[in-house]
Amino acid sequence: MSEDAGRAGHGRFALIAAAHLLLIEDGAILLLLRQNTGYEDGRWGVVAGHLDGGETARQAMARETHEEAGLLIAPADLRLVHVMHRGVTPERVDFFFAPTRWTGTPQNREPQRCAALAWWPLDALPVAMVPYIAAAITHVRAGRVYSESDWPA
Repeated sequence: MSEDAGRAGHGRFALIAAAHLLLIEDGAILLLLRQNTGYEDGRWGVVAGHLDGGETARQAMARETHEEAGLLIAPADLRLVHVMHRGVTPERVDFFFAPTRWTGTPQNREPQRCAALAWWPLDALPVAMVPYIAAAITHVRAGRVYSESDWPA
């Protein structure tokens, strides 16, 4: 039986994959304030982006980190710390990485989409955070490597 059996007229299932950077130093995490993106503007998130295809999740994270924050991270220096499967439409899988080392000082390289880039204490995160990112940080701090979010009960 084919993978598409039972899906007449619907085509092959697809989901969106994204990579997120949990850059933590001295008990603080690097956050960015979203603006002009059309998604969760006015809320704090982390450096992140979609996989473009033809690249691994770690390669995508290294690319996005350089594009958004000017930091250089080798893909081999990114440690997977959490995976979240979100039941939104379309479905998404989010990979959260923590770097073991990096080069450079964070700088806002996308001011049209990022109103601010700042370090926040892990024990005093802003209230206005992208909800699933705040949840992922909580999961990582609790040692949970996998979670599911936004699925009907």
